[in-house]
Amino acid sequence: MTSLRPLGRSDLLVFPLALGGNVFGWSADRDQSFAVLDAYTAAGGNVVDTADAYSAWVEGNQGGESETLIGEWLTARGNRSDVVIATKVGAHPQYKGLSATTIKAAAEESLRRLGTDYIDLYYTHFDDPTVPVEEIVTALDQLVRDGKVRAVAASNISSERLQASLDFAEAEGLARYVALQPHYNLLSRDTYEGELLATAERAGLASLPYYALASGFLTGKYRPGRTVDSVRAHGAAAHAESERGRRILAALDTVAQAHEAEVATVALAWLASRPTVAAPIASARTVEQLPALVAVADLRLTSAELTLLTEASAS
Repeated sequence: MTSLRPLGRSDLLVFPLALGGNVFGWSADRDQSFAVLDAYTAAGGNVVDTADAYSAWVEGNQGGESETLIGEWLTARGNRSDVVIATKVGAHPQYKGLSATTIKAAAEESLRRLGTDYIDLYYTHFDDPTVPVEEIVTALDQLVRDGKVRAVAASNISSERLQASLDFAEAEGLARYVALQPHYNLLSRDTYEGELLATAERAGLASLPYYALASGFLTGKYRPGRTVDSVRAHGAAAHAESERGRRILAALDTVAQAHEAEVATVALAWLASRPTVAAPIASARTVEQLPALVAVADLRLTSAELTLLTEASAS
């Protein structure tokens, strides 16, 4: 059985691949979502990542559709205590920003949709520079004190605001961030590798990178001249036309062939090996897409293979 990884300084233990819930209620309907969630947990997975804003961008949706489907699944399966549920606050159309009032109200709505009385990991989805870190941290701490949230985390935040949040929490004895959700993958490294990573390392934070497969590009299905039917096809296909994109694919192909593994599994294994990374986040619209993702738990790359990938992806 795959060993679970500690999530920073929290008491949460996570499978090395977090299942992204952004597709639930968007490109995956209820039956597909339930099937993917069933298959993921059957493979040993225990982390489901969502947000109150998913999927407000779809015509006819209001936001919260993903949480609602996950909540219905948890109720149907009776497995709430076996799953680490991560959700986010700050981007829902009706609960924008991170004022204390918004955080409190949005958390109650997330709990209602998820059909649970606690959230395992609660992220600030996007930082809100108009609100002092003191107000944000205090509001999150209150949720922890009230037993509605087990641990708090941040996504899309600058190293300066992250450090200020950590310093205030430390000084006041409040709940501090235990994890970070950065945009990070073989193709996009500059946004995380630098001061943000250094801050996370100093503070002992775990990271759970989103866009771990670069909107599907790092699955290897997007190649020059090949057409793929997907809602993400345009953005992913553009990478295949760049010299750096082709270089990354070539390195992934080499390593994948050596292990008889899927290209996506190799891309995730590289990410999972990086400093601070506890579990990359990747989503699956169908059960057929899932094996290549959860296989990261058992794939160990050699130092030479990791170096090959790291050098191929250097910008």
